[in-house]
Amino acid sequence: EVQLQASGGGLVQVGGSLRLSCAASGFSSDDVVIGWFRRAPGKEREEVSCIRRRDGKTYYADSVKGRFTISSDNAENTVWLQMNSLRPTDTAVYYCAAGAATVVSGLLRVEYDYWGQGTQVTVSA
Repeated sequence: EVQLQASGGGLVQVGGSLRLSCAASGFSSDDVVIGWFRRAPGKEREEVSCIRRRDGKTYYADSVKGRFTISSDNAENTVWLQMNSLRPTDTAVYYCAAGAATVVSGLLRVEYDYWGQGTQVTVSA
């Protein structure tokens, strides 16, 4: 059974940092992508970052490039999202999700089938 447990959210001032953790276990596939998403009030869900556990390749949304870093410790079944230089626009509920990776026409695709509960991140001005 796949289990995802997100934690680490909180209240931080502008320019501060937070590190989110996602405990991810129970996968039957050996090619899994773990992603971080966020949903701000009144906005659509946004994919923030993801990492492919097999080779460590990562993706970042333009809005967080240079400020957020995703990393994974497969032995500990944990994925972290280090968030630096936080802005009020980063305020949202953050979710981790997981899915099997597939390659279609040379492009990596993932269907996120599993979702953890959210953790609130609030950045105060």
